[in-house]
Amino acid sequence: MTDNVQLSIGGADADASAGATFERRNPVTGEVATTAAAATPADAVAAVEAAAAAFPAWAATGPGERRRLLLAAADRLQALSPDFAAATVAETGAPAHWAKFNIGLGASLLREAASLTTQVRGETIPSDVPGSLAMAVRQPAGVVLGMAPWNAPIILGVRALATPLAVGNTVVFKASEKCPRIHRLIVDALLAAGLPDGVVNFVSHAADDAPAVVEAMIGHPAVRRVNFTGSTAVGRVIGRLCGEHLTPSVLELGGKAPLVVLDDADVDAAVDAAAFGAFANSGQICMSTERIVVDEAVAEEFVAKLADKAGGLPTGDPSGHVVLGSVIDRDTVERCNELLDDAVAQGARVAVGGRADSTLMAPTLVADVTAEMRIWREESFGPVKSIMTVAGVDAAVAAANDTDYGLSAAVFGRDTARALEVAGRIESGICHVNGPTVHDEAQMPFGGVKASGWGRFGGLAGVHEFTDLRWITVQEGPRHYPF
Repeated sequence: MTDNVQLSIGGADADASAGATFERRNPVTGEVATTAAAATPADAVAAVEAAAAAFPAWAATGPGERRRLLLAAADRLQALSPDFAAATVAETGAPAHWAKFNIGLGASLLREAASLTTQVRGETIPSDVPGSLAMAVRQPAGVVLGMAPWNAPIILGVRALATPLAVGNTVVFKASEKCPRIHRLIVDALLAAGLPDGVVNFVSHAADDAPAVVEAMIGHPAVRRVNFTGSTAVGRVIGRLCGEHLTPSVLELGGKAPLVVLDDADVDAAVDAAAFGAFANSGQICMSTERIVVDEAVAEEFVAKLADKAGGLPTGDPSGHVVLGSVIDRDTVERCNELLDDAVAQGARVAVGGRADSTLMAPTLVADVTAEMRIWREESFGPVKSIMTVAGVDAAVAAANDTDYGLSAAVFGRDTARALEVAGRIESGICHVNGPTVHDEAQMPFGGVKASGWGRFGGLAGVHEFTDLRWITVQEGPRHYPF
C-alpha cells in the first residue's frame, strides 16, 4: 500500500491535472499520513463524464452480473483489512478495532446491495382507458455523486456507492480530505472485483478546493442524484446547490441523539447502552448519544454507574489496545472544552473526565445540564456528553425533542408498551427501545428528520432513492379520441 493516493477516472489512475497534492497528517503524531491528488474542477468534470459514458452499458447489465461483481467487491474489501486498519489509525486516529467493525459492516452493505439487484420492481396499475396496460417502472437514474465523511469512513464510503451501483447507476465518489487513503481503498476493492471502466470513479481534493470541485459536479447535467453524509452546515450548502439544479439528493447530516431513561428502566442495561452510544469511536458518530435524559427516580443511580463505567474505559494511543483513541483533530478538543467550560460556568457538574489537552480525550460526562447551556444544543461530536434530569414522561419527551436535529434516539423502560409510546412521540428518523442510539444494519431505512436531513439509505428505501419511477403504457387495440 502506498501513502500516495491518485484519482481514478474511467478506470485509470491519474494525478491531478494541475499536478497539485495535499497532505493528511496523523492527528496523534502530526506526521504526514497520506499525500493525495488535489483534483481541480476540470478533473471532477472528467470523472462525471467518464461515469456518464459508462452508464448505458452498466444500466443494461443484468442483475445477476451486477450481483456477482458486488459480492466479489465485498470479498476484496475484507481482503484489504490490514491496509484499512493501518490507514484508519494513521489518518483518523481511531483504533484498529474501529476499522475492523467498519470493514465488517461495509462488506455487509455490499452484500445487501448485491441482493437488491433483483428488487428493482414496478407494478401494473388499473387504467380507465380500455385496452391500456399501465405500468410503474423503476429505472436507474444516471450518474450518482456520493460524498462520505471521515468518522465511519468505510461504512459510509461504501454506503455512498453500493445501492446506486446495484440498481444500475454509475458513480463518482468524492473522498473526505481527512481520509483520502481509506476512501481510495474502497474504490480499489471495487475495481479489483472487476467493475467495468468508468462505473466507479474517484476524486480527492484539498480542503480549500472543496466548494469549486463539488459545485462543478453537482452542476453537471449528467449528475442525476447526489448523496451526502456530513455536517448539517455543509448539507445545507449541498441542498441549495441541488435545488438550483433540480437534482434529487439524499442528505444524512448531524445529530444530537437523546437517550431517554424512564423511571422503570433497567438501569444497568441503560448504562451499558449509554456508554457504548456515547463513547464508541470517541463519540464521533452521527448517531452518538449526545444527550442523556434521565428520570429523577433513577437519576442518582444511573449517573453514578455510568460515570464509573466511563471512567474505566481504556483511553490513549490508538495503536494500542484502547476503546477511545484520538479524536480527529485539535478543533474537536477546543470545541469540547468550550462546551464543557460553558456548562460548568452555568452550574453543571462534571461527573467524570474533564478538559482535554490533547486529541487523546478521556470520556467525559456533564450532569445537571440545563437547556440554556451550549452543550445541550450544539453537537460535541466528541467524548463529552450531557445529562439532564427530568420528572415524568412528558418532560422526558419534551427534552428529547428540544433540538433542531432528529436522526437517532433511544428509550429505556421495562414497560415496553409505554416505552414504545414514548418512542412514537420522539421526533427522529430512528428510535430504539431498550437499545443504544448507535445501531446500523444494511437492510434498514437509515436517515433523519429536521436538521438531520432527508431521504433514506438502506434496503428498498435506497432502491427508491436511486431510481426514477416512470409511468409507461401500452395500448392494445383501438383507442377512442374526442376528436
